[in-house]
Amino acid sequence: MLPLVGILIVIFGFAFRLNALLVVTLAGIATGLASGQSLPAVVAAFGKAFVDSRYIAIVWLALPVIGLAERSGLKERARDVISGIKAATAGRVLLVYLALRQATSALGLVSLGGHAQMVRPLVAPMAEGAAENAHGDLPRATRERIKAMAAGVDNVGMFFGEDVFVAIGSILLIRGFLEQNGIMVEPLQLARWAIPTAIVAFVVHGSRVLWFDRRIAREVAAEADASNGGPRA
Repeated sequence: MLPLVGILIVIFGFAFRLNALLVVTLAGIATGLASGQSLPAVVAAFGKAFVDSRYIAIVWLALPVIGLAERSGLKERARDVISGIKAATAGRVLLVYLALRQATSALGLVSLGGHAQMVRPLVAPMAEGAAENAHGDLPRATRERIKAMAAGVDNVGMFFGEDVFVAIGSILLIRGFLEQNGIMVEPLQLARWAIPTAIVAFVVHGSRVLWFDRRIAREVAAEADASNGGPRA
């Protein structure tokens, strides 16, 4: 049981909001040492894993480009564009993105969305702009809630959409687990049965984001009432 100490390090590290990279690295080193390996062997394992998966690091090259685009006014431009569409609301913007995210993930294009490359620079500002267009200036708490809902839409869309694609890691993981327990299934069967779940997830979460418009309206009205009543009190 001693090698499981890495799990405790991760739990306590995340609970105390420590640096995630540092916590995971320490957890890996502690697990390796607890399993009887030497420190050079653990470091060598880290290096081998990095070299074998170095192609994954290519996606980080897009982050400087996104940062430069944000600095040049990408967020403001996205907010201005969506503000010009009178029928747009925060809930409708998020619903459209949910549909796109789930559909592209079902085709295996999971890298088209994401928090860093899509939600932060485009989706969240567009949802904020739509809400401002409908309700005027927004309270800070409402803005933060819109950002959180945008991130949640991305998570739900990808999580329930990617399982529809047969050549995805989650499908292979499920298939391997079932085979270990004597249940033989093909990836195509798993993907086919993921479709009803994806549809239900879209309906449930789509209803939530549409209902979110009413919550924004209530929060803005409550903030306005508090501001108007404050000076009189």
